[in-house]
Amino acid sequence: MAFDKLGRFFGIAEDDEMNEAPYTEAEQQEEEVPQAQKNERRANVVSINSGVGATSKIVLYEPRVYSDAKEVAQNLLNNKAVIINFARMDDEQARRIVDFITGTVYALNGEIQRVGDKIFLATPPKFETDGKIAELVEKKDKMD
Repeated sequence: MAFDKLGRFFGIAEDDEMNEAPYTEAEQQEEEVPQAQKNERRANVVSINSGVGATSKIVLYEPRVYSDAKEVAQNLLNNKAVIINFARMDDEQARRIVDFITGTVYALNGEIQRVGDKIFLATPPKFETDGKIAELVEKKDKMD
């Protein structure tokens, strides 16, 4: 009899009463709680690939007339970075476009940088640029 109690304690003794005993409502509720907690944990899982579908674009422009500045500004408003090459434009009109784009970039809290001779990079606020090409060109000239 003592061995039966000890066997039941460790779960190695056969007890017909334990196998046939129905669950009480309290025991069923205790089993349901961990399942509810599991469901809550699943709701907190976030897919790693959730932001992969979004792509950023950089648009290249080579304006010929002042009215092309409107297209550049429209791309900035659509959160696209723009590289503008003024090589085929006279300096006076290029300055006017740079002034216009600078105003657009300022209104959007973006940035504009000179990246080469008559080449500018204008970015909306969500783009981040690091470094300056002008510094790299100066270092290269010093090395030559």
